[in-house]
Amino acid sequence: MNPATPSSLAGQAVLITGGARRLGAAIARRLHAEGANILIHHLHSAREAAALAAELNAARAGSAALHRADLLDLEALPGVVAAAQHAFGRLDVLVNNASTFYPTPVGEITARAFDDLVGSNLRAPLFLTQAAAPELRLRRGLVLNLADIHALRPLKRHTVYCAAKAGLVMLTQSLARELGPAVRVNAIAPGPVLWPEAELDGDLRKHIIERTALKRMGSPADVAAAALYFVRDAPYVTGQVLPIDGGRTVAGL
Repeated sequence: MNPATPSSLAGQAVLITGGARRLGAAIARRLHAEGANILIHHLHSAREAAALAAELNAARAGSAALHRADLLDLEALPGVVAAAQHAFGRLDVLVNNASTFYPTPVGEITARAFDDLVGSNLRAPLFLTQAAAPELRLRRGLVLNLADIHALRPLKRHTVYCAAKAGLVMLTQSLARELGPAVRVNAIAPGPVLWPEAELDGDLRKHIIERTALKRMGSPADVAAAALYFVRDAPYVTGQVLPIDGGRTVAGL
């Protein structure tokens, strides 16, 4: 990018929860490359968050900042929004990306697992959006939620996670009505673009890929491109959920 050419998102501030790693980091890099300033929220990934912030600030001084918070602590959420405003003087985009993911087979579900999975995937996005809403209304901004294709097509042994992501889809649609016309609210539902951190059997990976229409795996860059679309190129789109899944939902899960 020519430094003399104005960037499409120049001056905008984006808060990305769980922004230090994986999909969050890919979205951060893509939006930053278009000129946005990025607040990277993290909890357990301090080293990765610091490295990413240093990378972004090396490319453009003062364009990235860090904030550590436990999103399950509702009292901490207004401080996450305030950190973006303090760092950049504004907040234009909230990306609810932070998530926990692990199996909860029926018969083994605990209250602790339920609170954690629902807390990170549904409750935190709701209350963080509520905290950010006044500033987002002022900026005519965007809330972008990271859902999952399994929000509508459940994944075996992941009952609580799937239910929480299904709730996030409905939350996306409900908030689009509640916060319109000033704020757009959309979601991305990734499919096989990044394997879980827990190792998957090679045959299972092959099976998953074969059940996509495109017969190949995607990448975090595909999700980041969708995020850029919602942030930059979709001013008349709200309340929508975009699967990034290689056609897995149409080919059959």
